[in-house]
Amino acid sequence: MRDRRILFIAVLMALFAVLPLVAGALDQEFYIGQVRRVLIYAIAAVSLDLIVGYGGMVSLGHAAFLGIGAYVVGILAWHADREVLLFGLVPGTTNGVVAVVAAVVVGAGFAAVIGAVSLRTTGLYFIMITLAFAQMLYFLMVSLRFEDQGRAYGGDDGLRFPVEARILGLVDPADDVAFYYLVLAMLALVLVLGHRLVNARFGLVLQGLRDNERRMRAIGFSPFACRLAAFTLAGAVTGLAGALLAYHEAYVSPAIMHWTRSGDLVVMVVLGGLGTLFGPVAGAAAFLLLEKFLPDYTEHWMLVFGPILVAVVLFAKRGLIGLAEGRNGGTRDGR
Repeated sequence: MRDRRILFIAVLMALFAVLPLVAGALDQEFYIGQVRRVLIYAIAAVSLDLIVGYGGMVSLGHAAFLGIGAYVVGILAWHADREVLLFGLVPGTTNGVVAVVAAVVVGAGFAAVIGAVSLRTTGLYFIMITLAFAQMLYFLMVSLRFEDQGRAYGGDDGLRFPVEARILGLVDPADDVAFYYLVLAMLALVLVLGHRLVNARFGLVLQGLRDNERRMRAIGFSPFACRLAAFTLAGAVTGLAGALLAYHEAYVSPAIMHWTRSGDLVVMVVLGGLGTLFGPVAGAAAFLLLEKFLPDYTEHWMLVFGPILVAVVLFAKRGLIGLAEGRNGGTRDGR
């Protein structure tokens, strides 16, 4: 089974790697942007799988960190373009390294604050409080004003900003192929580091807390500290995804932070396979590509999309990666 999983992962990553070459040869560069968007959301879904699949913390507010990362990039570029200080203190910047690092740090900071409050609850209460925080941030961005300049950040119309930076000092976002491979490299890095993390002592403790918190407490581990660290790390990685999404679209909108997008991320994780780390990549690809291309065939595409999702949940309890392995049972961590 492990060999089949490795083969599935290798084939999918190889398809991602050759797609720009094939699309360019067929004069179908449109697909490069579409799959790049899939890869960006896959980064966010992998980070969500860390806290849901491995930590047992079901969050309905994860898209808030995606929006935070995107808005950090957009707001810094907006202030740089207009030469206006943020909060009267911080200059804007189009420096891609500074903007992406800021998105990661701010995403982690918000996750630490939200997690410090939310993790004092469990179960349904945790789900609802993460949802509440995300909606608070969503409505903040919808109504946000900056001094006397009106809806400087666009309110519910969103914010367009000039993309002049080289992302991480390496890639021009206008270069579709180079940007695509940068996003693919970021996803690969997240997967490699994530694999090492969940198989390290920290990851094993996190899984132990998911399965039997009382026992982990008895042997001396702090559930709150471990879960908060995982929640903060997930917020940082999703902030990275948000920054990449902002460069991908040269536009940010409060819609990125809405609870329905958080729900979409949860579906991607479940669809791909909870606690499998790589499963959410397949889940993001299936979810977003079906969402994109089914409407081309029928205006009632949700009547097709819904049953497909239900069928996967009912008949493939380990998600798409479970189907690839030829089994539906097994543990949530894929062992």
